[in-house]
Amino acid sequence: MMESTPELEDGQFSEVQYFLVKDGPYHKSLSLLLFVLLFRASCLEVHPQVVGPSQPVVVTVGDDIILPCHLRPAKNVSDMTVEWARPDLNPRFVHVWRDGVELESKKHPSYKGRTSVSIDKLKHGDMSLTLSRVTLSDGGQYKCFIPGLGHSLIQLVVGAVSSPFIVSINITSRGVALQCESAGWYPEPEVLWLDGEGKLLSAGPTETVRGPDDLYTVSSRVTVEKRHSNSFTCRVQQRSINQTTETTTHISADFFTTPPSSSTNNNKSSCINKCVTALVVVFLCSLIAAFAWCYWKQSKSCYCAQQGSPHDETGHMLSAHPTPKPEHSTPARLTGRHIILS
Repeated sequence: MMESTPELEDGQFSEVQYFLVKDGPYHKSLSLLLFVLLFRASCLEVHPQVVGPSQPVVVTVGDDIILPCHLRPAKNVSDMTVEWARPDLNPRFVHVWRDGVELESKKHPSYKGRTSVSIDKLKHGDMSLTLSRVTLSDGGQYKCFIPGLGHSLIQLVVGAVSSPFIVSINITSRGVALQCESAGWYPEPEVLWLDGEGKLLSAGPTETVRGPDDLYTVSSRVTVEKRHSNSFTCRVQQRSINQTTETTTHISADFFTTPPSSSTNNNKSSCINKCVTALVVVFLCSLIAAFAWCYWKQSKSCYCAQQGSPHDETGHMLSAHPTPKPEHSTPARLTGRHIILS
């Protein structure tokens, strides 16, 4: 018959332990060794580790955020030194907790009055930092550190989001041209156009401008044709901060009325150009004729003034000193010895 295992009470052996010790000294030695190992394992204290999030923490400008950090296993750290720091700053400290109080004088000036830790959570090994009124400059790598226990690095990504709006709607020969704009983004976003069925539309390149405040303004244009719903959506998104905003506009069918043909427009333009050219030519010819007539009158007046002499009936100029007529020679008569001139 098999021996039944004795009933167990608190502090007695289990079935396996009973099996090891029931048959003699050899099994008693193994049982003693097993108890020693179990006792030492139970007495060993596990070394706590500082643990933070494995993924970046994302926040938008102006919001409050909690940067997670805790001990594993949990341990009261309210009477220990807890440091939050940014290696790229000088001074590097963001928040310092020591001997049960916060050392405000140790932290960087830009963080004064904006950081805190919970005393109740510190007693349970939670050193998470609360950061208020987040700014763009708060983005970066943070170090949660307890001297003697280790540290954890937390990446904070700060973003800024803005709503887009349609700034212009123009009718062209190819359809209706839409322009969408959105200002105040960080990091730089992308712009997408979709029709009423959610299909992507082919748009021109996005224009991006970065302002002095490091925020981005984006603008995009697309030319659309008449569709079933005539609804079009401008979507602005930033994947790294998981933010998306959009606006939808409905275009009336009247906007898609076929504009006058290009040939008609060309004929009208050609006719107008010819008329303008003819008017310009007539004006220039009149101007040249008037100039020539004035020049002729002025030249004639100057010539007469310089001569200053009268003219005869035939138009020939009369001399101021007429040439004396030559005297006619009188035939000579000989009278005796003298010559008499008559």
